[in-house]
Amino acid sequence: MDMDLKNDIKKIANMIRKLSMEAVQRANSGHPGLPLGLIYMEWL
Repeated sequence: MDMDLKNDIKKIANMIRKLSMEAVQRANSGHPGLPLGLIYMEWL
């Protein structure tokens, strides 16, 4: 994998993390740490 692709994947993963944490906070339900820890499970 080239560096550009790796950087793009990191950016996408970080955006998904941010959006997931915001969704948890807006819903006032759950723990925002869950999306932080599980984002890379999605890529497996």
